[in-house]
Amino acid sequence: MTFAATNLDTLCIDTIRCLSMDAIQKANSGHPGTPMAQAPAAYVLWTQVLKHNPASPQWPDRDRFVLSCGHASMLIYSLLHLTGYGLELDDLKAFRTLHSQTPGHPEVGVTPGVETTTGPLGQGLANAVGMALAERMLAAEFNRDGFPVVDHFTWAFAGDGCLMEGISYEAASLAGHLGLEKLVVLWDNNRITIEGETDLAWSEDVPTRFEAMGWRVLKVEDGEDLPSLHRAFQEACVPCGKPTLIDCHTIIGWPAPTKKNTHHAHGAPLGEAEIRATKEILGWNPEGQFVVPAEALAHWRKCQEKGAHQEAAWRTRFEAYRAAFPAEAAEFEALMKGELPEGWDADLPVYGPADKAATREASGKALNALAGRIPNLLGGSADLAPSNNTELKGQGTFSRTESGRNFHFGIREHAMGAVLNGMSLHGGLRPYGATFLIFSDYMRPSVRLAALMKQPVVYVWTHDSIGVGEDGPTHQPIEQVMSLRLIPGMTLFRPADANETVAAWKAAMRSTDGPVGLALTRQKLPVLEAAKAAQAERGGYILEEASSGTPKVVLMASGSEVHVALEARTRLEAEGTPTRVVSLPSWERFEAQPAEYREAVIPKAVPVRVSVEAGVTTGWQRYATACVGLDHFGASAPAETLFERFGLTAEAVVAQVKRLL
Repeated sequence: MTFAATNLDTLCIDTIRCLSMDAIQKANSGHPGTPMAQAPAAYVLWTQVLKHNPASPQWPDRDRFVLSCGHASMLIYSLLHLTGYGLELDDLKAFRTLHSQTPGHPEVGVTPGVETTTGPLGQGLANAVGMALAERMLAAEFNRDGFPVVDHFTWAFAGDGCLMEGISYEAASLAGHLGLEKLVVLWDNNRITIEGETDLAWSEDVPTRFEAMGWRVLKVEDGEDLPSLHRAFQEACVPCGKPTLIDCHTIIGWPAPTKKNTHHAHGAPLGEAEIRATKEILGWNPEGQFVVPAEALAHWRKCQEKGAHQEAAWRTRFEAYRAAFPAEAAEFEALMKGELPEGWDADLPVYGPADKAATREASGKALNALAGRIPNLLGGSADLAPSNNTELKGQGTFSRTESGRNFHFGIREHAMGAVLNGMSLHGGLRPYGATFLIFSDYMRPSVRLAALMKQPVVYVWTHDSIGVGEDGPTHQPIEQVMSLRLIPGMTLFRPADANETVAAWKAAMRSTDGPVGLALTRQKLPVLEAAKAAQAERGGYILEEASSGTPKVVLMASGSEVHVALEARTRLEAEGTPTRVVSLPSWERFEAQPAEYREAVIPKAVPVRVSVEAGVTTGWQRYATACVGLDHFGASAPAETLFERFGLTAEAVVAQVKRLL
């Protein structure tokens, strides 16, 4: 199908440009240049190619659109308003104001039609890789001959800044390796960043680099050339076994007379005089603000009728699918709703006193038990599955030609985190990712965004302390546990044994409003009484009560150090000091309990409350009057030697208690 540009097309495109200029000027804040440059490509994609229904933003088989260059948020807000997603003109006038539906960067859950939260450059591109992975996975699982019920594309707009970020190349390399042919990235190649032209810091051959990573590269020499854009989008939809990069040359801020093609159009309002001059060039009333010509709006709103027909056709197809494959249809709908199947936790193991195990080992067994009951639980590791114990036995590998449930993310922790977010945002999957806890730092920006977006991603972080041993301080987490606790909306479990690990996995599967991380040991640990350890889902509980029933001392700990606290209690009790031990595997879950429960577990009336954790002590003052911990880096030696050397022993805890008493 050919596409011939008309004056109406130009009017529709210029409506985006004028709305973007006006909203950013009114807010006195924002990035006008990129929405102005990308307006033609966005217009062609959204009106001619993108499969979407503005009246049904969550339709399962819609195409996904990701604005990776999230600073260009007025582009997507204009698109959502003009096509009829329920974003009104008053919402555009409220751009970047408190409680508006048009925040400075797009936020999923805030604005209808926004698929992911973007702004940190490169995150959106990596999210798009995850969405394309999810589409392929669900298509392989549910499609049947004649019934392509999962059949859509993922489109991302990315700028020069996105393609400078390392995460983009981690993710793009993975996408090329896997041949994600339903992923299309338009590179807004305008050669401008905040500081000036990109050649200040960047001179690589981007198309060749993408080709080397296994991508098809198409070129649009002029981002104002609508037929060329249309041809590129159509060609990108032709299967070739590769994801597609469209190298689209644009002029930032076009056609602002003095600021186009300069960094002055990037991150600040154009100014009233420049806006008037630009509108005159476009043939618009220079004094008009937030003007949407009726004929342009009517043309944009044709997306509603088109989208309604597309969704109706899909729903007709799905009902035929339901008639032919009722069990598969019911399962697909349940997965897209995020529902857990009945009996999902029936096969979880229960450990006894003889089952001494590292919590990473217990996690692997729990994960496999859950995967046997939860068909959309899948994931993998950043090249550490044997150490993380995250392989799903007998579930196959996800590759270019296979759609098994084990993913090999390669040594790409940051991209792994963002890809997991994209898989979760797509819907239908419960993804997990794994690496050593120390490398959670490499994926932290993606973890933070998972928390901000309330996505129930699971992280398996093993080798959680100086218990790593001989690998030394480069691999021994010290501040990581506490720093992860600082992320709002993030839930971290550091279980004390195999049974607490099972409880942590149960909590992770029940989570629907945020990510859950499991910090797990390399070293084997004794097993706690199962009935007591089951309370770990509450985040904190009384593991051993003082013999008198009224404690004089409360020892609290997480992870392997719970056993240090238990040994210290035995010694203190033998000396006549009534001592309670509290296991605190998850501060976030504990803080979510009623105040009465928290006070009953850790009474403020008990003056001697000592924390024990093999990490920084900052933060424990919330609960403890004194801390036994590690406020410095570790060393290379066997784990037992390090715990002794750094005072993480029962003797050290007893000595601390005696000083306080």
